[in-house]
Amino acid sequence: MSMMAKKTTLLDVARLAKVSLATVSRVANGHPRVDADIQTRVLAAARQLDLDLGKTKKSRTIAFVLGNCEFPNEFQARLLLGVEDYCGQNGWDLQFLSFRCELWPPNDELQLPQVLARASRPDGVVLGGVHTAGMLQALRSARIPFSVLGNNLVGDWNPEEFDAVFSDDRRGATEITEYLIGQGHREICFIGDERLPWYARCGEAFRTTMHAAALQPLVSEIRSNDRELGYLAAKSLLASRGSLSAVFAGNDQTAAGVYRAFQEFGVRVPEDISVVGFNDTLGSILFPGLTTSREFPEEQGRHLAEFVLRRIQEPGLPPQQMLIPTQLIRRDSVRNVATLPPAAFSDASLAKVLERA
Repeated sequence: MSMMAKKTTLLDVARLAKVSLATVSRVANGHPRVDADIQTRVLAAARQLDLDLGKTKKSRTIAFVLGNCEFPNEFQARLLLGVEDYCGQNGWDLQFLSFRCELWPPNDELQLPQVLARASRPDGVVLGGVHTAGMLQALRSARIPFSVLGNNLVGDWNPEEFDAVFSDDRRGATEITEYLIGQGHREICFIGDERLPWYARCGEAFRTTMHAAALQPLVSEIRSNDRELGYLAAKSLLASRGSLSAVFAGNDQTAAGVYRAFQEFGVRVPEDISVVGFNDTLGSILFPGLTTSREFPEEQGRHLAEFVLRRIQEPGLPPQQMLIPTQLIRRDSVRNVATLPPAAFSDASLAKVLERA
């Protein structure tokens, strides 16, 4: 009669790693006060015995930390859905946390939210929203596994040292600027608060592409948040009475604000002026449909969750990075003006608009 195989226990891991059962239990539960070498030894023993220590916990939880946002916008909500989807498929719970800190100047010495400082804290963290490099150092010092949306980090940091997922926003901004130029546009203004890294990278790519085409890039100096930013910048452009053919809004939320301002003044998109956005979270529901660059936030979220779960299971892995390409989505907000005068939105048409207002 065959004997049933003995079930591997935490005690077996303790014996192989030559530590106490209590130490193995602390490692399994993510306790922060375990020596790094001992933790590595315990995890190596568990792998050798083919025991997933994470499955010995009563609760397995990842925290999604939304940094410096009043609420999740359309992009962050879809990023969160991707994280939740991957965690759910792999038997992990997801906890939502909101966190705020000083962004300018970047806070390099910050305290973690209280829930991340407890012994019963989540097993790992996905950083969404906007964070400073200080958050990376705080999580590393607390020895909390984490992954980060690399496009949204304020301050100096080395991406090669961390588990990070990026959207190739520079390439996307280059592509959408080239598209506008190819449609005959010459007077193009970029709208984005370039204190924030995603706007700054798109703005940099916009300038480089315009200069390569021997064109003068125009950039709005308005600083605000998303829809309000687009609304105020568009009204400022109208008031300046300068020649303008197209607007490149740094994300779809900003483009929605641009649309609202133009509609209030009777400016038609794309008949009077063309508009493009970035991230494709609102492009299909705006009217006319917004030409934009798709960033695939759900896919980014799934990879962020994958990275942090892998880090929990194998803390000795080299840092992981992934660059996700963008996709140009052509809709109805851009008019081909190659056969029209370069300044399709001219001083004269602006004057008429302002008279109507």
